[in-house]
Amino acid sequence: VSFIPGGLDCSISFVSHVLGKVCVHGRQKEILGVLVPHLMDLTKSDCIWQRICWRLVECVPDRWMEAVVLGFAQGAPTADVLSRLLGNLVVKNKKAQFVVTQKMLLLQYGHTTAVLQNLLGYLSLDGLRRTLLLRVLQELLETWSSSSAVKHSPAEQQLYISKAIVICLSHLKEPEIESCRQELLTSMMEGVKCHLDSSLPQLRRLGMVVAESISLKINTEEPVLKFEYEEDDETRELKSLLVQTPPFCVVPSLPDDDRSEKAGAALPSVSESKEKPHTAAPLMPDEELDAELDSDDDLTPYDMSEDKELKIKAPVYIRDCIEVLTGSRSEDVDEWEATVKALESLVRKNPAATREVSVELAKILLHLEEKTCIEGFMELRQRAQVAVLTTDPIPVAKYLTSQFYSLNYSLRQRMDILDVLVLAAQELSCPKFHGTTKHSGAQKPCIQRLPGSDSSKDWRRIVDERIKSKTRRFDMGQSHVELASRPNEFNSVAGHFFFPLIQHFDRPLTTFDLLGEDHLVLGRLVHTLAILMYLAVNTVAVTAMGKALLEFVWALRFHTDSYVRQGLLSCISSLLLSVPAERILADMTEELLETQSWLGDVMEKDPDGDCRRLALQNLLLMDNLKKKLEAVPS
Repeated sequence: VSFIPGGLDCSISFVSHVLGKVCVHGRQKEILGVLVPHLMDLTKSDCIWQRICWRLVECVPDRWMEAVVLGFAQGAPTADVLSRLLGNLVVKNKKAQFVVTQKMLLLQYGHTTAVLQNLLGYLSLDGLRRTLLLRVLQELLETWSSSSAVKHSPAEQQLYISKAIVICLSHLKEPEIESCRQELLTSMMEGVKCHLDSSLPQLRRLGMVVAESISLKINTEEPVLKFEYEEDDETRELKSLLVQTPPFCVVPSLPDDDRSEKAGAALPSVSESKEKPHTAAPLMPDEELDAELDSDDDLTPYDMSEDKELKIKAPVYIRDCIEVLTGSRSEDVDEWEATVKALESLVRKNPAATREVSVELAKILLHLEEKTCIEGFMELRQRAQVAVLTTDPIPVAKYLTSQFYSLNYSLRQRMDILDVLVLAAQELSCPKFHGTTKHSGAQKPCIQRLPGSDSSKDWRRIVDERIKSKTRRFDMGQSHVELASRPNEFNSVAGHFFFPLIQHFDRPLTTFDLLGEDHLVLGRLVHTLAILMYLAVNTVAVTAMGKALLEFVWALRFHTDSYVRQGLLSCISSLLLSVPAERILADMTEELLETQSWLGDVMEKDPDGDCRRLALQNLLLMDNLKKKLEAVPS
């Protein structure tokens, strides 16, 4: 460097080649961890070192440019430092421009949020590079608002693109927003629609947060878009990226005299601000205060300390409950609330009376709407429906499964039907605990379906529990529950729960199309069938159910929605765990070989991580099944 001021020429292309070669062989952290801090110090105030640093990166061959640029983006602490080290590299070098504006933002999604902030902040810090920032934002919004990209991209990439969009929005200036306001609005409307259509709650939340961020930027005077959703760490991080934190500035120290004067001048303003709230409200004269008072304020209030709330007595007969819930008896709201709260216990205490009106009661509960604000109304209604279904399974199951494919029902009611069928099947298949517990801490070996939980999460727990139950462990002092032996009540009714649901899935109705836009309900249906298949283990109809379920899965195996595909893979898991190995080998050999090939493709090519994991789990179950059959002597 000492030769440069003297006018001597020098070349650093050899150093650039060495740097690129080292970085492309995976040694970015080792070399740039030492080089970047030195260059940061040398380029702070020396323009010659800045030009040397720029030439160092510009002379890197194109085939190694990506590794070098990524290493600098990861090693630079802020976007300002990255801009100082790279200069206008993305303007001068086409390969670097492609890496920064395309590959690292649209084709890759494994980089950290800090790297994203460095890259997009680097584009925003120079007038020549800001045109690239606007172009990047436009391409990111095109991807974000594409329904095909939302369906076929993994959730991790959707989150990555959402972060990039919000960071780009935080760097926009008012004139730039004015010039592309209409494009932003169009992209927002298209993107939020395809995200809200998704079956995955994470993607729906991402669409809401990004749409709120765009609306906040383009609507300066009009009301901004606002959604209702449950915030988590992911959404809070996205919202924080919209606000640019100014870089920390070190204030030069003042002389002691100046500092004391500044402090003395600042103190009165603080005290004044503290005293203002106390002096802001002047006292009113007594005459004006009396004039403001109403004459009713002089009345003495009644003593209501000993008053007791009247308790409404709930009906004691099932038919009385029906009259109250339908409103044919009275319109008393308190009596209606008491009936809703007492209905479940009344049904379970009077099974004979319930069977006489079971279908009528199921119909009333399915259409029951909340008249007053009762805490836990949805849960109370659902528990009452489950009680009616378990008390008289066959006729009520026939009614509910027939209504699932009927006209004039909302999607919420159809999903309520599926939830009730699953909970009732679980209750019928799990034995009652009449025994004694030898050690505390023992748990019921049945599946607890959490209210409001996602079916796919339930299925991961179901499969894990079933695998654990088939694994032998030798332990000391394990708690043990003595169960009273009783038949599986789900055995004789499993077909009534399962087969009507699987029959008409491909017949679209006027207001209900499972294979079309109502894929959320299709996903819930698939997960419901998987759970029913699992609960039908050791039942008479399990083999027929398995064959029908395998045909159902084969018809939908290429569905575009990842939630539906997760349910289909869960169906394969339940089939392998519930149907006896001998029946699988005898009745489904060809179908299973085709399914194995499909599972291999899913494990390698499916964009959704959960689908790949479930496919691998199914292949392991098939391998275990094969080993088990080979171990049996012929």
